[in-house]
Amino acid sequence: MARMHARVKGKSRSHRPLKADVPKWVEKKPKEIETLVVKFGKQGMSSALIGLTLRDSYGVPSVKNITNKSITQILKENKLTEEIPEDLKNLIKRAIAIRKHLETNKKDNVSKRGLKLTESKILRLQGYYKDNKVLPATWNYNPKRAQLMVN
Repeated sequence: MARMHARVKGKSRSHRPLKADVPKWVEKKPKEIETLVVKFGKQGMSSALIGLTLRDSYGVPSVKNITNKSITQILKENKLTEEIPEDLKNLIKRAIAIRKHLETNKKDNVSKRGLKLTESKILRLQGYYKDNKVLPATWNYNPKRAQLMVN
């Protein structure tokens, strides 16, 4: 399958093992992992950064395999999620950075196209999150208000 805005195929990389069993070498219990996730969530870390920290510093290969909940579910249970989902927030930040770049470089057509592609991804995600009731039905992406929402 090709990528969204390019005609190239994906690159090969390593994948998770097919077994969903908890490895024998994992020393942490599910409750300990949940408390670590909550602790990192209170520090303001994103769910992706929490997963990386648990993997690299605590030797937890997969939170979902051990706790039977994803990091986002654990954060949602403890009311530590933000009103805008993480992936949408990152795309909005990228669009803001491109707009700032275009203020000084008005003839940069490559960046203009990149902005269009990024904003189309934002609008596509917006529709998905509205359908799944993650975002309210009245929420709309507005480039002028985007800086106030993200910062």
